[in-house]
Amino acid sequence: MALTGALLLTSAPIASADQVRDAQWPLTVYGAEKVWKISQGAGVTVAVVDSGVDASLPDLTGQVLPGKDFTGQGNPHQDENGHGTGMASLIAGHGHGANGSAGVKGLAPKAKILPVRVSATKGDKYTKDWGAGVRYAVDQGASVINLSFNDSSAYPNSKAAKAIEYAQAHDVVVVSGTGNDAGSVNYPAALPGVVAVSAVDKGLNPWSKSNTGNVTVAAPGVEVAQADSTTKSGYAVADGTSGSTAYVSAIVALLRSKYPDLTAGQIINRLVKSASFLNNKGRTAPDKQLGYGIARPGTALRMDIPKGPKEGPLAQASPSTSTESGAASAGNDSTSQAKDKKDDSSAGGILLIAGIAAAVIVIAIVFAVIRSRRNRGNGGPGNGGGMPPHGTGYPPQPPASYQPYPNTPPNQGYPTPPGQSPQHPNPYAQQPPHQGQ
Repeated sequence: MALTGALLLTSAPIASADQVRDAQWPLTVYGAEKVWKISQGAGVTVAVVDSGVDASLPDLTGQVLPGKDFTGQGNPHQDENGHGTGMASLIAGHGHGANGSAGVKGLAPKAKILPVRVSATKGDKYTKDWGAGVRYAVDQGASVINLSFNDSSAYPNSKAAKAIEYAQAHDVVVVSGTGNDAGSVNYPAALPGVVAVSAVDKGLNPWSKSNTGNVTVAAPGVEVAQADSTTKSGYAVADGTSGSTAYVSAIVALLRSKYPDLTAGQIINRLVKSASFLNNKGRTAPDKQLGYGIARPGTALRMDIPKGPKEGPLAQASPSTSTESGAASAGNDSTSQAKDKKDDSSAGGILLIAGIAAAVIVIAIVFAVIRSRRNRGNGGPGNGGGMPPHGTGYPPQPPASYQPYPNTPPNQGYPTPPGQSPQHPNPYAQQPPHQGQ
């Protein structure tokens, strides 16, 4: 049974390759020529889990790895829809002609594309287990996974969600579009730890059809020129969070190439803290439309940003109990270790309480003996009169400052503070300064 997943794409053909380059306004906004002097994504593999990638197009020759087809048709380089090819071109296209001046140029032109075909039709049907494609991408060494689609069945603890957890456990950045129906953020973008991307237009204003809520960052996604294997010219102009997702995947590729020692979470931290609201003043992070702001590749590459925790600023999924992968087993080991520590702590607490109780009894007995002797010395009861006088409690109450039980330890689960998004806890106290693109 196929799954329905909106491909998040509305497109129109474009006449020529030269027009395509002129139409690539995101490259101008991002100051791509300056960005490429710092990083072009070399050495990074980006998995495009989609409708396949046509590796024969002139703008993608040499950029596309063998990949795998999970639809049963056996050819990951076949793309009947054109969507996967378009995403690949925005990420790692290199153009063609003199100095690559014509056609589509991606924001990370030296990154490699791993095509993972999970849709074989011109419609929006996906294979039931596209999560297997995600796991394959991880095992093939992809450090960025682009999911430019929505699938309502990818809810927490689902098979697809566990595949994404597998990717995250293997230090992979997973990027997904929020959706195009002006509703709330869809799955898989809504899953913990996934970079959820909304779209902005040429004026850097939120696109009215972007789904909103727990957005991480925004990126260009309106009137975006891209390759399209189904049109006569081989190109199209499209609207949607699919394109904005591809641009953020490209930015992540640039960062992973420039900062290979950073974890996936630390890369996301750099992505988030370098984002800005730019023309959208008066907003505060996290904003329901723009998240922490519009992603900025140049600033993300140059800005002085502390590494931060390895886990990064986004909420993490609960440890998986799945035994389908080595990552899940490792998670179980961690859970067991945590349980052992908890048991040790509980045992220690019981022993402490027992020790305190015994000490109280000893103190009480000593107190009683002393008081009995004093009473006998002061004309109290004679032989056999060892009990304290009437009205004196037994055993005596300890001083007010005495704590018979250890104080309750603070909550170690670090719950999300009231009013703060569980998906995107605020990673910084205030907005970073505007530092260009």
